[in-house]
Order: sequence, then C-alpha cells, then structure tokens
Amino acid sequence: MDLAKWVDTAVVRRSTAHESHRAPRREQIVVAAAAAIEECGAGVGTAQIADRAGVARPHVYRHFDSKDDLESEVLRFAATQLIEAVRPAMRQSGTAPVIIEGVIAAAVGWAEEHPNLYRFMAARQQTKATHRARLGRTRFLGEVVVAASAYLRTSEAQVDPPDGVMAGLMGMVDAGIIWWLDHHDESRDEVVTRIAHQVWLVMGDLAQGLGLAIDDDSVLTVHDDRRSEWT
Repeated sequence: MDLAKWVDTAVVRRSTAHESHRAPRREQIVVAAAAAIEECGAGVGTAQIADRAGVARPHVYRHFDSKDDLESEVLRFAATQLIEAVRPAMRQSGTAPVIIEGVIAAAVGWAEEHPNLYRFMAARQQTKATHRARLGRTRFLGEVVVAASAYLRTSEAQVDPPDGVMAGLMGMVDAGIIWWLDHHDESRDEVVTRIAHQVWLVMGDLAQGLGLAIDDDSVLTVHDDRRSEWT
C-alpha cells in the first residue's frame, strides 16, 4: 500500500486552521491502526495501535472524537486502497462478463493480500452508522455505482442503478470473498469466476428491466466523459 501517498492526500483534505496541527499525528494513528488490524485482526487493542504509532496509549483518542471516529477513518483508508486496486478494471472496454470478472479479480486479489483489513472493512460497512457514508462517492460502493452507471448509459439512455441494488451486490461480493478467505475451498480463479457470474446475472437482469439489450457478446466502450457505447 502506498501509505505516504494516502497520508499526504488525507492531510491536505483536513488542512483547516482548527485541525492543521493535529492532522499529521491523526493520520499517523490511522495508518498504525490499519497495520495493526492487518496483522492481528479487527479485535486489535488501543495499546497495539499506540505502540505502532509511537504515541502513549492515552494520547490515541486525543486526536479522535471516539473509537467510532478512529474506525471510520481506518475504513476510509482501507476503501481508498481497494478503490485504487479496482479502479483500472472499471475503466476497461469489453463485454460485460469480462469487465465484471476483471473487477472481481482485482477485489479478490486485494483481499487476499489484506485479508484482515478486508474483513474489517466489510463488517464495518454493514453497520447502520456507516451505511450512509458507504454510499458516498469516496467509498468503494460509490466507485461501483459510478462504473455501473457508465456501463448502463448510452446515447439513448441515462441510467443510474438503484443504490439498494448496488448495496445488495456489494454484500454478496463481500460474503463470497470472505467465505473464500476463511475456507479456500475453491481456487482463486474459481471464486472469481463464480462471483463474477453471480454479479452479471443481477446486472443483466437490471439492464433488461431498464429496457437495455445487453448480452454476453455486447462490447462496451467507456469514453472519457463516462458515456458508454454498446456494439
């Protein structure tokens, strides 16, 4: 993970007069918490986070409003890393099944490299407190919504997939990937193919319901303005 790049970006985002002196240490703690979760799991303690961040344990929450605040920032950090891994696959041209399989392969690859962080992110994103934030355009789901909108948008139709449908898809993908991380009862290629097929069934049904004729052989080209063309 390119931690320095993420920290620099996050610091700029938080550079207000009130918090500018706290931002570097705050981001340092977020990175430390993510690393601790990656190594030890979501049940990591404050002492382990403080040790990794190089601060005294009582100082951890001087930089956050609460434990939930810290966890939300770790969620943002993890989602940013996953988005960077998956985004290139979302911008490819090709048939819908091929595009979807590329996206799932990228997500599975990232999860395999960061299993505990992926588990943390999936579990945290299912809570009521973060559900609304999860639908924001800075989250992985937001990236999927943007990509799906482009793939369902043509010169004759302007379509935005319902957030509820996309949230359900993400829940299915999360569950499938986490099951595989826990059991490894399929090869990596097999789990990617299976989950991608399930996603395509849902997306294909959604497209049909919207009156879009998209089949397994339709090739989609996504333009820079996010307008798509099926051929």
